[in-house]
Amino acid sequence: MMNAKKFRNFAFYLHRYIGLAVGLIAIAIGLTGSLLVFHKEIDEFQIQQQIGIIVPQEEQLPVETVLNTVQSFYAKQPDASIQRIFLPDKPDDPFEVVLKTKESDWLPIYVNPYTGQILSNSLKPNVIQSFFKIVYELHYALLAGDIGYTVVGIIGLLVSFLSITGIILWPGWRRLIAGFKIKWNASPKRVNFDIHKVAGIVAAIFLFFTFFTGFCWNLGSIARPLIYAATLSQIPPEDPISKPISGQSPLKFSNELLQKADAALPGFKTVYVALPSKMDGTSFIVRKKSSPDQEYWDSSVFIDSYSGEILRVDNGLTESLGVKVENAFIPLHYGTFWGLSSRILYVFVGLSPLILFITGFAMYRDRHRPKAKSKNASG
Repeated sequence: MMNAKKFRNFAFYLHRYIGLAVGLIAIAIGLTGSLLVFHKEIDEFQIQQQIGIIVPQEEQLPVETVLNTVQSFYAKQPDASIQRIFLPDKPDDPFEVVLKTKESDWLPIYVNPYTGQILSNSLKPNVIQSFFKIVYELHYALLAGDIGYTVVGIIGLLVSFLSITGIILWPGWRRLIAGFKIKWNASPKRVNFDIHKVAGIVAAIFLFFTFFTGFCWNLGSIARPLIYAATLSQIPPEDPISKPISGQSPLKFSNELLQKADAALPGFKTVYVALPSKMDGTSFIVRKKSSPDQEYWDSSVFIDSYSGEILRVDNGLTESLGVKVENAFIPLHYGTFWGLSSRILYVFVGLSPLILFITGFAMYRDRHRPKAKSKNASG
């Protein structure tokens, strides 16, 4: 059995060489993550500058009316198809209708929820949208498609191990106060070490949250079975498929279908509706959240796009432990669990891989520099 000293040495070597191996990629993922923390607020500010202020009125237009308005407006653009529609979260928010075009897979069109006026009609993404699209692709896939997506998943797992070994090696387990102290008047080597240990222990648990959830998302085929086995839960089935009816085209989304979804989950708030993207039986999906205070959806209603019948209802309040664990990944990854304070913290968490790599590499270099000198002297 491995004794405490051998275990610590093993953890030390894992920590050192994983850090050196993945450090540069982790820096890219962390810095882009910091940029994305307040993407929503930046996007909302940019949208307001683009469309102006919406004055709330007594009643909003039905979803069906908004969809018909957008479809009519872009009827002469056959390459523009509606993917989904986001409902206003606040009285002065617009409807957001997401189109797919030749130029973009995600092109938001904003519609006044009271008048039906299309407030933005460009079929090309603006500068900010294009910038954050690149940031997203760099963060999740290193701008390298499926291969990059897999690499980021592997990096997520390795940084999770890096965080765990860092917590094990933290000197504060022996002297708590010393573990959080930086001796600024000490030698450069000592200051560098202190910065590494303090930044590491402050960021470690949050780095674990962000990188482990990233691993679970990017390599779900590996992670999901483990999550559901650990929680003694069954993996949810694939999204249900509609059954095409001979001689019948898919239905258009209507107020009646939304009312069916509302009746299936009474009291839940609709976040968005995903429309069938193909003619092969894809269903309507109505995403909902069980509490208005939630930032993200946790429930769904699947509706047959030919018959209009409900195929399945996923209630976030009664789902299995495995599903609830997966749902918890969202606030843990995006840093929304403590509201504004945790999101500000996550900006600095995203910077920590840069700080930890620089200080860790400096310690590695200092450890090996004397050996190199002694070899030269003996030669």
